[in-house]
Amino acid sequence: MRFQDQTFEKIDFSKTDLSTEYDNCTFENCQFTGILLNSIVFTECHFFECDLSNAQLLNTSFKDVAFEKCKMLGLRFEDCKNFLLEFYFIECVLNFSSFYGLNIQKQRFEKCQLHEVDFTECNLSGGLFRECELNNAIFGKTNLEKADLQSARNFFISPTENKLKGAIFSKDELYGLVSHLGIIVE
Repeated sequence: MRFQDQTFEKIDFSKTDLSTEYDNCTFENCQFTGILLNSIVFTECHFFECDLSNAQLLNTSFKDVAFEKCKMLGLRFEDCKNFLLEFYFIECVLNFSSFYGLNIQKQRFEKCQLHEVDFTECNLSGGLFRECELNNAIFGKTNLEKADLQSARNFFISPTENKLKGAIFSKDELYGLVSHLGIIVE
């Protein structure tokens, strides 16, 4: 079944059957906690104040999808379908999630909490991390060329292990780029 141009409010989808395709739909204050979102297609959808924590995303399609003020703990975005994968996050909590190996150029994270998120081998070139908290986020073999981390905080990114050409950083967060060298910055 396919839903188009509909709004879903305060629905607990763990107690409701999901469709296989949602096009231009809005989800407000909905619960997706721990459920299977496998092989579902979301196109031009908006999730607002939803909880998707620990949902399974095997072959899930997110095509131009916005997540705003959502709780999204422990999600494995690398399990999503890569074809036309496009999403952005505004004021979301994505702690313990993983984007391992994804090609998500120009990815936008705005005012998000990204504690212990795995960005290993991710292509985030041209991405934006506006006012994001990156405590213990993992960057290894990550492409951050031309990414904007100017207002990001609490990150540790090794310039020798990641591509950073043209990336923008704040001088206040310089420590996050040199801490692995044992240098003291005051």
